[in-house]
Amino acid sequence: MSEEQQTPDKHFDIQRIFIKDVSFETPNSPQIFLEEWKPNIDFQLGTETHQIADHLYEIMVRVTVTNKVGEKVAFLAEVEQAGIFAIKGFSDQEMPHMVGSYCPGILFPYLREVVSDLVIKGGFPQFLMAPVNFDALLAQHMQQAQAEQQDNNAETEH
Repeated sequence: MSEEQQTPDKHFDIQRIFIKDVSFETPNSPQIFLEEWKPNIDFQLGTETHQIADHLYEIMVRVTVTNKVGEKVAFLAEVEQAGIFAIKGFSDQEMPHMVGSYCPGILFPYLREVVSDLVIKGGFPQFLMAPVNFDALLAQHMQQAQAEQQDNNAETEH
C-alpha cells in the first residue's frame, strides 16, 4: 500500500473476498474432445461497485470466457469475483481509482484462479488469463463518459 493510503485520515481494509456467482458449461461435450484443439477465445470483462454501508463497498469483477473450436462452443465460463472493502477518507478525485482500479486489481488474481480451475476440471488444457491493466480500463471508461457528457451537453444546447 502506498504511503498516501496509510495516512491517519485515510483508511483502506479488505473485509472479505468471495465468489458471488460461477457458471461453467461444456455444451458440446464429449464430442468437442474429439476435435482438433484450435481454440478461439472471446473474453469479456467488467466491474461493478455498490456502496453497501457507510464507507463499505462491494466491488465485483465479472468475466465471461467463451472458447470455440471452429463454430462449436468448447466451454463457457462465467465468474463474478467480489470483495467487500472499507474505504474512508479518500477524496472525490481518488475514489474512482480506488473502486475502479485498485480494488479490481486485488480481486483479479482470485478470479483468474477460479477460471483456470474450472477450465482444467472441465477437461480442457490449462487456460491462464493475461493480467489486466485496470488503470488503463478506468481511464478509457472515464474518457468515454466525458465524451458522452460533452455530446449530451452539445445536444442540449441545440
